[in-house]
Amino acid sequence: MDQKDKFKNTYPHTIFLEHEISHELENFLKRKKWITAEEQVISTEKPGEGNMNFVLRVITDKKSFILKQSRPWVQKYPQVEAPIGRISVEYHFYHYIAPYKEVNKYTPAVIGFDAAQFMLALEDLGSGADYTYLYQKNKQLSKEEIKALSGLISVLHQVTVDFEDRVHFDNQPMKVLNHEHIFVFPYALENGFDLDTIQAGLQALAMRYKKNESLKKKISKLGEVYLENYDTLLHGDYYPGSWLKVESGLKLIDPEFSYFGKAEFDLGVMLAHLKMAQQPEGSTEQVLKFYEQPEGFDEALMWAFVGVEMMRRIIGLAQLPLSLELSEKEDLLEEAVSLINLYNH
Repeated sequence: MDQKDKFKNTYPHTIFLEHEISHELENFLKRKKWITAEEQVISTEKPGEGNMNFVLRVITDKKSFILKQSRPWVQKYPQVEAPIGRISVEYHFYHYIAPYKEVNKYTPAVIGFDAAQFMLALEDLGSGADYTYLYQKNKQLSKEEIKALSGLISVLHQVTVDFEDRVHFDNQPMKVLNHEHIFVFPYALENGFDLDTIQAGLQALAMRYKKNESLKKKISKLGEVYLENYDTLLHGDYYPGSWLKVESGLKLIDPEFSYFGKAEFDLGVMLAHLKMAQQPEGSTEQVLKFYEQPEGFDEALMWAFVGVEMMRRIIGLAQLPLSLELSEKEDLLEEAVSLINLYNH
């Protein structure tokens, strides 16, 4: 029995989204009033590469919009199980940032949400591409883009949610999944992932860190910080794959990892990817200039998260399309170790 059959058997009353048009889907959209009774679905298409969720662009005779459905596995890695309730966290993220214009102007508007169908309908932001092109040689963010990305995450980190409403961001199952792939899996001596299939020599390079017990102990401590709940609303996956470039400008998508944690994590992830994308040295200084640190912000912790994110992306399962020689990856890994070692809490 494959994953799709398991999904259908476990959730028999849930519509299983496919790339093809179906009368069942069209009738469902009309019942939800996401389209009018007279509206006809003309076509559907894949709007981009979904990592966590199944994503579909629906085109009718009047408009287009995006449907997202979470399933009990990672869309990009079907062998990896994932919490199906993550789509609810994404919906609530959009709901609670709605009053904050400096955040919601960068995000798609919500058309509708159906928890029973694990389905979210969103505004179609139009054709475009994410910012993973930055991993190619000589591709750079503009100063305006850096300022926008830094200001956006600054305002997000100031969003307030009443304590009793934070239950909507009780994203512990997703945090546990992410924790495994950030703080544990990359450092397991035998994890079944041969890094030489990514780049010759990478497996031997990784063993240097997999066998470094002192380093692994520090990374484990950082993992404990990650798993705790704190007071800042995070995006949870603030990297170029969550930044979208469309005709109307820069947009932020895919907040299914959102939770209340340490602001240092979001910023650390962002800076790690600027380093791996070989952005000019001044880019980091610009981010730190434009980002408004919340009270108690710990730069040493931020830099440690920079190091952890670089390591997990280079020797972990969630690989990036990095245009780097093995020696360049080695330099980044050594820098990552130095940054982690600076954190002594």
